[in-house]
Amino acid sequence: MNMIFLGPPGAGKGTLAQILVEKTDLTHLSTGDMLREEIKKGSDLGKMAKSFIDEGKLVPDNVIIGMVEARLKSTKGGIIFDGFPRTVEQAEALDTIAKIDLVIDLYTTVDVIISRICGRRICKKCGAVYNTSWYKKDTCQKCQGELYTRADDNEETVKKRFDVYTKQTAPLVAYYEKKGVLRHIDASGDIDEKIAAIMEIMESAHA
Repeated sequence: MNMIFLGPPGAGKGTLAQILVEKTDLTHLSTGDMLREEIKKGSDLGKMAKSFIDEGKLVPDNVIIGMVEARLKSTKGGIIFDGFPRTVEQAEALDTIAKIDLVIDLYTTVDVIISRICGRRICKKCGAVYNTSWYKKDTCQKCQGELYTRADDNEETVKKRFDVYTKQTAPLVAYYEKKGVLRHIDASGDIDEKIAAIMEIMESAHA
């Protein structure tokens, strides 16, 4: 099964995908993580992507699509797409290289997103993610690495990213609804309840 998580930045797509990977045989494919790898390496792709990301803009379609297609060729089994597609054009391109069985729309408000993202802390060593709403320490619980805040995790950039999502990505809801593969889940709910709801939807889609 190939599935997509739709939702604004900070809706919890990555966290939910990681939990589902542990419970299923699916592979988590995050274009955000893939781009951050390139930025960390300082590659030409990374430098170009960083200039867009820092302004809260989307990275150009041709860059993302080429990167996703290359990753698909080296991945076996089903995939959870996280952060891709972000536009109808990307969705149409994805349709030519993969069959999408299910799309989960994680909907929420900009206030919830600001609260989540501005409180997000990431471990420099292992990449574990925390939030100041429930974790107050400056070191990672798993490896004792130093926690940091991403440069784009601030209210101004978050609002820009939410606006970009609303204008450019929200039309995907209509695109996948028309295909009959879209399901809605409130992203502000309890994480265990969200996982249970997604698992139930996946079982129904399999039936």
